[in-house]
Amino acid sequence: MTEPSGETAPEAVPPTDRPGTAAERDAEEKPETAGRPGAGDGATTPEEPGTPEHPRADDTPDTTGRPETDESPEAAKDPTTPEDGTPENGTPDTGERPEAEAPVAGDEARTGADGETGADRESGAADGPDAEEPHAGVAADGGTADAAEDGADGGTADATEPGADGGTADGGSSKDLSDAQVELAAQRELRAKIAARKAEKDGPLASGAKLSGTAADLLAAVRAVEGGAASGSGLYEAPEPATRRPAAEAAPEMTVRPPAPERPAAPAPGTTAAVREVLAEGGAPEALAVPVAAALGEGAAAVLREDPWQLLTVAGVKPEQADGFARALLGPATGPGDPRRTVALTVWLLERAALQGHTALEIQAVRAGLAGHAVPDPEEAVETAVSEAAVLVFQEEEPAQDPEADEDAEAAGEDAAAPAAEPEPAAPVLLGLDRYALAEESLADGLARLVRTATADSWEGGELERAAGAHGLVLHAGGEASRAEPVALAAAARARGLRTLVAVHADAGRRALGTTGADAVTVGALLSGAAGPGRDEDGAFALDLLVVLDAPQLDVETGAMLVESLPDGCRLVLSGDPEVLGAPGAGRVFTDVLAARVCPRVASRVPDPGPLGELVSGIGVGELNQVEAPGKEIVIVPVRDAGEAVHRTVQLVADSVPRAIGVPSEQTQVITVGHGGSAGTRALNAALKQRLNPGPGRFGGYDPGDRVAYAPVPGRTVTGTVLSADPEGLRLRCGDDELLVPRDRVEPALRHGWALTAHQAAGARWPAVVVVLPGDAAGGLSRPWVYTAFGRAERHLSVVHGVDQALARAVAEGVAPERTTRLRPLLEGLLAPEEQ
Repeated sequence: MTEPSGETAPEAVPPTDRPGTAAERDAEEKPETAGRPGAGDGATTPEEPGTPEHPRADDTPDTTGRPETDESPEAAKDPTTPEDGTPENGTPDTGERPEAEAPVAGDEARTGADGETGADRESGAADGPDAEEPHAGVAADGGTADAAEDGADGGTADATEPGADGGTADGGSSKDLSDAQVELAAQRELRAKIAARKAEKDGPLASGAKLSGTAADLLAAVRAVEGGAASGSGLYEAPEPATRRPAAEAAPEMTVRPPAPERPAAPAPGTTAAVREVLAEGGAPEALAVPVAAALGEGAAAVLREDPWQLLTVAGVKPEQADGFARALLGPATGPGDPRRTVALTVWLLERAALQGHTALEIQAVRAGLAGHAVPDPEEAVETAVSEAAVLVFQEEEPAQDPEADEDAEAAGEDAAAPAAEPEPAAPVLLGLDRYALAEESLADGLARLVRTATADSWEGGELERAAGAHGLVLHAGGEASRAEPVALAAAARARGLRTLVAVHADAGRRALGTTGADAVTVGALLSGAAGPGRDEDGAFALDLLVVLDAPQLDVETGAMLVESLPDGCRLVLSGDPEVLGAPGAGRVFTDVLAARVCPRVASRVPDPGPLGELVSGIGVGELNQVEAPGKEIVIVPVRDAGEAVHRTVQLVADSVPRAIGVPSEQTQVITVGHGGSAGTRALNAALKQRLNPGPGRFGGYDPGDRVAYAPVPGRTVTGTVLSADPEGLRLRCGDDELLVPRDRVEPALRHGWALTAHQAAGARWPAVVVVLPGDAAGGLSRPWVYTAFGRAERHLSVVHGVDQALARAVAEGVAPERTTRLRPLLEGLLAPEEQ
């Protein structure tokens, strides 16, 4: 949850001549030894030529002079701070590039490959801090006097008007009588409004809330919200939800699966050519023409010429680059307060925050970000962005105060001298983009629909089975070993004749289920129609029960699409480990639903087995325990610097682990903190290719036999091996399947995959894992990162350890940064406690 925004009250304004009685206006206003990575004494290392048999982490010398890390802890603290490099986000990384160069296609704009999907916010990893970016929380604002327009009048002279109707010529007594009548009338009207609001809450569930009204209405509304005179929810209308056809009683004999969605068509040549001319006129790289034309549509050239800051819609373009482009097109008269610039920057800040997992930002953080980019009046800039509907404003409603309750309490003789309870801080004012706002509202409505439409049944079996039978939505939390429980639930449901499906995050997670997961599909394949059941005429899956493993990897947009595809009455079980790193996209679906307490939550009691399970379980509660590892399940390899870390990693993968542990190099995965730096994924992949599969890189830098990581969509990584190349693209072997990477997708979406980041590795496991922690990676460590990285190993874990005591501190204190989201309060508002 977020802290209050710190908005100050608006200044008083003179009475207005608005129609209505004083009562009406008043009513409107109410609203490290072997098995212990933290120390090296007694560490057990596989036999390696020329390497001490029992190295000590304590003997690691000072790392002064090591290469600067690409992981900036400050970058994770400020959701508006961009990263010059690539965050660890569950997608492959880009190559190195000069810092001063202007953005080009396939460079920082490669969101499908590395970068800007934003999952590094938990670890704080980045290729380098951007000193120009602002930090949230600077300078509180004071609100505006205009906020009073929606009901900050207070008492006015108009309050005497209703009493005039009942007055007489008798002077003082008639005036007193009129005032009393006015007060009684006001109380009756206020009670009627409260009763009406209660009746509305008891009405049917509304979904698909939208922003409505003119630009002027929006501007007045945001001012009122900031000043506390109105609620942000007043900006939306809630239409009646469309009636969804209940699930069929039996599966149809044949379901027609819709084809996989086609890739978006490339921009028309004429559009691209026109954009290229505008870019050349402004001194921007012509390589940006295709992404700009795709982002802005058919009239992209005219839009860009009129508003050059629309260049920020292309991922990887920085504000200072857009400013230079605008000055070249518009001349030196263009200033930092240009409304076109301030609106584009506001949207850009929220897009950057989404890359770090936030679906919204507190209004103060946005203003601070704008101030950091030399916007002269951040408050006015935010108002302009809201008035133009570029961003949306939110504030959760406060519970309505019922005067009757106060009267009853006074009549009961409560002690008036008793200290009053301190009021809870007001909910912060949030700003967000419509795509994430609609996704969160759609997801909340869909989950509430499943809860309301499920038919309670009595299922015999364990706790999870009984809960799934009685409720439409169930959460299951546990470690890797607990995955067997929801899989067993799915098998039992099939035995009952229910149409059941198990979905996982990645192909590797499906293969890890073995024979029990033979029918499992990935969430991506299910939504695209490439796998799973067909859809009915309403677009709903032919399912009675859906079990989703690796649920913490669901971002809000994927979660919304998944839930909206389920028919009424379908049961949904979300299962996962709440301690792992969060989703690579915006939102934290699993965490928010857990915190909302709107459905049964089943905590697994199945422990992860062996020394690895004991180590990872301790990390989950903040303890880096010493674990006995008689079978070399856990090995610590101390290093002095990043260069030695790369050398020892290659030695472990190519020689020591296959020889001493019996796991071949193709089944060993390297995990490191970030993409850049002297021991990031780029450096490690280059060294591992040279040792394991040397070659000239005949096919776009790749050779047959290369291990690769492919991002078909931002935030989802598929690992495989290069088989061959042809005019259509590169052909990969991914598990049991063959996959074609189109030629135009090789550059932005494919990277070597011997080394991955923890976000890329989430949802998969390997027989052996080598976790690389060079000294310059200490700032990128957190407890969820360590828990996720160490938990990817099934049989053996080697830790290339160069961070001294930073690892133990990260486990004990390194809590991942919170994400600002709206799903939890939305669920709490839709599902009352009696419906839990």
